[in-house]
Amino acid sequence: MLLSIVIPAYNESETIHLILTKIKQIQLLGGLDKEILIVDDCSTDQTQQAVAKYHLENSDLTIRYSRNEINRGKGFSLARGISEAVGDFVIVQDADLEYDPEEYNTLLKPMLYNNADVVYGSRFMGGNPHRILFFWHSIGNRFLTFLSNVATNLNLTDMETGYKLFKREIIQKISLKENRFGFEPEVTAKVARIKGIRIYEVGISYYGRTYDEGKKINWKDGLRAIYCIIKYNYFSKN
Repeated sequence: MLLSIVIPAYNESETIHLILTKIKQIQLLGGLDKEILIVDDCSTDQTQQAVAKYHLENSDLTIRYSRNEINRGKGFSLARGISEAVGDFVIVQDADLEYDPEEYNTLLKPMLYNNADVVYGSRFMGGNPHRILFFWHSIGNRFLTFLSNVATNLNLTDMETGYKLFKREIIQKISLKENRFGFEPEVTAKVARIKGIRIYEVGISYYGRTYDEGKKINWKDGLRAIYCIIKYNYFSKN
């Protein structure tokens, strides 16, 4: 069995090798193998060279690299990587160090026990470590999750989480249209509509970045998320 790890990357030359090393070191439950799909969103730094150098030095790791011809956004890169995945399961992994691949097995457990079709990693559950950062970001995340839950009738604690694990046949059937950070509310709305879908949530740690450290999401993306919650739950069914 195979886990496809989709990594959207934009100007992550300073950290991409660190996250790849963490992925390489983790031993997955059930003897799962790994394939890594890096989608470079037309980075202007040395991300491409950093990936090539790492792959050359770690040829035993299955890495597939692709690059968008122009900067299209995280959502577009995720959709591209997901469409190219061939694993039994697909997980989203940011190229920075905010989420720890050591927790893949935590997300995989409900899937491997055949209890879940989709697993969300919540930053607001459990006793795992969380870096203390921005008050208004946490309020915003909880508000967006609340709005999403009202629309989907789910009881998620963290709709905006960057860790989402899917059975490949499920996520590849979903038409993803959002190019930037609207991926989270869009995919949640569309997953929630699948008849008989089994969605689980597990607690994860979170090592957030400041803007000086490379964080890219801002208040405009929050407004877009509200728009996406309304659009994909009430007006757009595909």
